[in-house]
Amino acid sequence: MFGQKTIRPLTAATLCGITFIKDRLIAIDSIKGHLLEIDPTSDNSKILNAHQVKEFTDVTGLAAWDDTLWVSRENSVYLCKLDALGLEHFVTLPYQADGVAVWETTVYVSCQRLGYILVYDRETRKEITRFYAPGVGIENLAVSQEMLWICDRTEQSVYAMDRATGELQFSVLTPFECPTGIAIHKNDETGKESIYVAYASEEPYIRDNPNADPSHELTFRDRTFIHPLYYHYQPDKRYALSNGYLIEMSYAEEIAPLDEVYLPDVEWRIALPSETERQKVKHVEHIGMPFTEEVIGGQRVAVFKFDSLAPGERHIFGWKALLEVRGIKYRITPRDVEDVPKLSPELQTRYLVDDDDLAMDTPIVRRAAREAIGSETNVLRKMHSIRNYVYDQLSYGIKPYIDTPDIVLERGVGSCGEYVGVLLALSRLNGIPCRTVGRYKCPPHSDLLGVPLQPDFNHVWLEFYVPNFGWLPMESNPDDVSEGGPYPTRFFMGLCWNHIEIGKGITFETVTSQGVRLTKEDIPIGDLAINHIRFTILKELPPF
Repeated sequence: MFGQKTIRPLTAATLCGITFIKDRLIAIDSIKGHLLEIDPTSDNSKILNAHQVKEFTDVTGLAAWDDTLWVSRENSVYLCKLDALGLEHFVTLPYQADGVAVWETTVYVSCQRLGYILVYDRETRKEITRFYAPGVGIENLAVSQEMLWICDRTEQSVYAMDRATGELQFSVLTPFECPTGIAIHKNDETGKESIYVAYASEEPYIRDNPNADPSHELTFRDRTFIHPLYYHYQPDKRYALSNGYLIEMSYAEEIAPLDEVYLPDVEWRIALPSETERQKVKHVEHIGMPFTEEVIGGQRVAVFKFDSLAPGERHIFGWKALLEVRGIKYRITPRDVEDVPKLSPELQTRYLVDDDDLAMDTPIVRRAAREAIGSETNVLRKMHSIRNYVYDQLSYGIKPYIDTPDIVLERGVGSCGEYVGVLLALSRLNGIPCRTVGRYKCPPHSDLLGVPLQPDFNHVWLEFYVPNFGWLPMESNPDDVSEGGPYPTRFFMGLCWNHIEIGKGITFETVTSQGVRLTKEDIPIGDLAINHIRFTILKELPPF
């Protein structure tokens, strides 16, 4: 009906609850108290509660059934007739009621403080049962047929739950941060259902202030919109894909040595983007000069050859790739991995060893490996415990170099690469194969189609191996968002669309001279050349 359009209603500050009444899109602006009817094709909107704005201020959840509107506000849930909008009390919770959904005579209410989704009978107003909330953040709800849909603003996720049993079926990552509302639209002609998600946050921008010196200042403004959520669930492979984009990525090196050197017979290797379940490589071409390809550890690598690099010599070389990239989220439970087979000798010798200055034989790292898992034996729970332990021990900080895990644990502060080092060391000591993945994240500005974007930093995360299931992704540190937890699990076995997977388990970039690899002690690559990374988001990928 509405296509792929992002809906950006004029005047809206913070859209929370959204719902459909047939083809009418209704949303609540929780800051202003405006109950809006929005035209999805034009973004035009009108205020339905012109005389009851105060009553609807701070409303967080919104649902509709027949001619009745349901809202969650503070600790209570209310209902009202659409043509009157006089709020009638339904139920009061001991804590904040975050979201509400209604299906026939069943009312669902989410409450972050309780950690549950409460299920009520509409007629008796009595609680029937309650389900564990799947995420750690504030959750909003929608319901359709047999499925309860839950969006969690901290987890950046939408969960699909059996509305009768509370059993979690699968989850998907949303393409944007801070999802604050969810609604299901049914096309009466085709019977097809579509999911729409509201988002609300703040964005920084540079403001022109002629009265200040300097005349530009950094400030923030509200950012809110509604966007369709696409998903494709593959139960046999235990994952679900979500919205994605066609992206052009360029990686180029510019020879610009800090000190002029002479290097004979040079081969410069740069890993190429990987082909994965969520990332499809549509095309690769050279930049500046042609390259040959090698396969190292199952990964494609571009090889640039020079007879020599002489003082004063300058080159630009690299690759440009066209990629389809989507969000992915695996749904594997500890019960699924109770009876996994033993690791192969190849996995043990390659991914359980200290092959990258992981300080695995130092007392502080060995002690941390023991403390991290306690008496846990389940491989998935062990990996989750290790992640949470590292989050408890470290806080994030950017540094110009990577220290070994023993130093990082002693200091208590680490960059993404240092988080990965500690995670690798503790996991491998506990018998869990791990490998690094990276190398960049596309700036997540998907509204800037066709605009060249440059990342501020490189980025690295990891994959851990579970027999029968294979390699599973895990972010290094972005889920470390609260002091002492509970930590989100959005990027535990999941990656958002803007992660670009390059060179899994191998070194991203190496230089050899006369067949001998140059090390940092010889000449760091950064002293030889300047890298240039550019992303261009070309379009959003169509629905599955």
